[in-house]
Amino acid sequence: MRNLLLLFMFVNFLLITSCKDSQKKENETEISSVAKDTVQTSEDSSVILLFGDSLTAGLGVDPSEAFSALLQSKVDSLNLNYEVANAGLSGETTASGVNRLNWVLDQDVKVIVIELGANDGLRGVPLDETEKNLQKMIDMVREKDSTIKIVLAGMQIPPNMGEQYTTKFKNIFPELAKKNHVYLIPFILENVGGVPQLNQPDGIHPTAEGHKIVAQNVWAVLGKVING
Repeated sequence: MRNLLLLFMFVNFLLITSCKDSQKKENETEISSVAKDTVQTSEDSSVILLFGDSLTAGLGVDPSEAFSALLQSKVDSLNLNYEVANAGLSGETTASGVNRLNWVLDQDVKVIVIELGANDGLRGVPLDETEKNLQKMIDMVREKDSTIKIVLAGMQIPPNMGEQYTTKFKNIFPELAKKNHVYLIPFILENVGGVPQLNQPDGIHPTAEGHKIVAQNVWAVLGKVING
């Protein structure tokens, strides 16, 4: 099994700090030029595609400490013929995810974990837009290959946007999972989000110890998916 090519496009503080317009344009150009080569996998393995933002990308920790690498170690320890492909991109929103998804589906994907929406929530994106984009990504996966198993990663945000917004945001994920009959990770940051010692100084991105718990949260569902 060849090593995955983990190509991360990092931006500072995806949620709290905003990039200047010129920086955004520059990043978008760079993303467009490399997105098709973001993930490379071996031909003899089925792919578990992790499609998300900086949480999936492993921002701020060594690649070997990110939950994607920990999942690969778990898969390997069980002698399962899967390769975990990290298609995380820092700063990704559901809208940009829609634009990027087809580029990373051009491989033998058996399972996709969609981990997007946090950036939308903390930027106050209208909830119907987030829901529409997540639904579009589910539809795109099924149009590409109806046999791909879809896992939707639930997300929650701090109450900064008001109780009504945060509650409705939280409910988007289980409602979409139920509507589309896809697998759901109830809250990917369970026992990590809001715990200072498990997050980096920005209070958003997990530390290496936090990623261990995230990996457990994902495997609790993913393990059943690939072994079911």
